[in-house]
Amino acid sequence: MSKPQVIDDEEHERVHERVAAIDVAKDSGVVCTRLPHPSRPGARQSTVWTVRARMGAVGKLARQLKNSGIELVTLESTSDYWRIWFFVLEGCGLAVQLVNAAQAKNLPGRPKTDKLDAMWLARLTEMGLLRPSFVPPAAIRDLRDYTRARTRLVQERTRCYQRLEKLLEGALVKLSSVASKLTTESAKDMIKAMIAGQRDPKVLAGLARTRMKAKHDDLVEALDGMFDDHHGELARMLLDQIAFLDERATQLTTRITAAVAAMPAAWGVDGDGTTGPDAGTGPDAAVLPAAARLAEIPGISENLARAIIAETGLDMSRFPTAAHLVSWAGLCPSARQSGPRTRAGKKGQGNGYLRGSLGQAATGAARTDTFLGERYWRIARRRGKAKAQVAVARSILVIIWHLLADPAARFTDLGSGYYQARTDKDRKIKNHIRQIEALLGHPITITPKAA
Repeated sequence: MSKPQVIDDEEHERVHERVAAIDVAKDSGVVCTRLPHPSRPGARQSTVWTVRARMGAVGKLARQLKNSGIELVTLESTSDYWRIWFFVLEGCGLAVQLVNAAQAKNLPGRPKTDKLDAMWLARLTEMGLLRPSFVPPAAIRDLRDYTRARTRLVQERTRCYQRLEKLLEGALVKLSSVASKLTTESAKDMIKAMIAGQRDPKVLAGLARTRMKAKHDDLVEALDGMFDDHHGELARMLLDQIAFLDERATQLTTRITAAVAAMPAAWGVDGDGTTGPDAGTGPDAAVLPAAARLAEIPGISENLARAIIAETGLDMSRFPTAAHLVSWAGLCPSARQSGPRTRAGKKGQGNGYLRGSLGQAATGAARTDTFLGERYWRIARRRGKAKAQVAVARSILVIIWHLLADPAARFTDLGSGYYQARTDKDRKIKNHIRQIEALLGHPITITPKAA
């Protein structure tokens, strides 16, 4: 018989006396309150009604719930329809929690209606069986809108370049086979010249700059195609759209920088204790600004750091440990253990925007001669680049948690030789000898090299 394990109840496992739950839809929500029964001690009473999803109606509901002494209101995360309920009720002073629909799923084999869903949510709420989702404060939500909009613009710009490449392939121009990418200035100059009517491959190849000049002969062959006026018209439209997207992305970058600078929690601290939007940038800074702190991590620029802050926020008290943040981001598998067997679990959906930023950071870190770069290639050799990218992204997120949890902390690289310095050479030699003996079928003797 195994020794009993004592586990203290967590805070969220308490029972609430007066609760409310709302089953959210696009145009309305079904509200259920559970209160002590007015005439039967120990019994509970549920009240269910429908409220339209309008500012006035939700505000009136908030006042009604406050008058009833509601301690906690639960909302199911349904598309973006929960926002009007969450923000209005929270703004009126009510404690509101947003929960994942997977946690609040009704029991199978029972009827499913909006009324029954609301009643089931209310029951789970009063028993404290639901874990609230992370909803960032207003300043972080605004920043998140900017960073996500910029991400979508960059994605659309990438699609335009892909359409441009496909257009050139259709015109039998193989520019992208010689140039590293169409975003280079040389490639854009050649495309603009073709749009203007230039068709001579030698003249076009002469527009190459810097290192691309060495590929002159290859460029002449690649630019000899069937590019005509209708290709030029379509290419001009794509270049104009790319220029427009670049301009809008630059505007958003400026707004993102200003939004982060307006957050006191993201400010740095000078050596004399002075803080402010411009503090922490000097050589004697006691605390670096949050974006600059994260930008010290290999693979992360300040723009990428601001995008990460927009997703995680600056208050790491919402995530008790780095493992909680990693799980929330969807960068680790769930536990699946039954009896003596432990199976590989599926990873959660997590935050797609955060995972995308961390994946970009991991790819950048892989190109550096640092601990993270060595970790990437060490894992990639054994398990492939996809798993290596996720592993390094997880490591980066753990570092981010520590840097945001302790503003005075600074990133220190362990060095690319970290693993090698901790390798037991004698043990590694014995392993190699054992493998060679297994292949040869007889023992071998190692003779030390003469001095």
